[in-house]
Amino acid sequence: MTALMRSASFADVVFLLHRARLPTTAERRLIDAILIAVADHGAGAPSCAAARLAASGNRESLSAAIAAGILAIGDEHGGAGAECMENIATGVGYVRSEKISLEEAAGRLIQHLRAQGKRIAGLGHRVHKDKDPRTETLFDLARQSGLAGEGVAFMEALCAATAREYKKLPINIDGALAAVLFDLGFPPALGKLIFIIGRVAGLSAEVLEEYLREKPMRIRIPVIYDGPSPRS
Repeated sequence: MTALMRSASFADVVFLLHRARLPTTAERRLIDAILIAVADHGAGAPSCAAARLAASGNRESLSAAIAAGILAIGDEHGGAGAECMENIATGVGYVRSEKISLEEAAGRLIQHLRAQGKRIAGLGHRVHKDKDPRTETLFDLARQSGLAGEGVAFMEALCAATAREYKKLPINIDGALAAVLFDLGFPPALGKLIFIIGRVAGLSAEVLEEYLREKPMRIRIPVIYDGPSPRS
């Protein structure tokens, strides 16, 4: 451990813990980029809002506020990366087992997801309607390092197939990190775990700001009562 403290980065250790080896320089750069991309999206994100709300009501426990933020991470917020990695594995499996093109495999996956009533994880964003700049950056880094493989290629084929068959949706950061992590050889669960690892850094800043700059009990959530009328 002391040797790692002198020579390794935090991204090195994250990689080491999950792969039992140190990353190459290129692999380290990609893990760093992912951790940076997911660290903080502003106080309005569910994890950050939950952490700040807990910090507003509980001024004695930093850990409780951070835990509240982590508990807000799920399938709808921060969890799409894992689902997307599973979809990539399915699509690439079609290519390998049935000797079909990435484009054909992407179309088949879309049909499969539609039949199950599922949305396509990793595509679409509330703010970045045209393209997610974080995706472009991450894919550029993967290509420059020679590590972009079937995961990146399949996500781009899936994006193109969706535009043809449904509507144009950009690859979001969940889809981008899923593609890169797939190409780095990680299992799907890391798609959510790496979001949690990176997001804790952002949560710590949100909670500390709440403690240092805001008054306790400042957060009010507007609720309109629509229950039974008052009893006589």
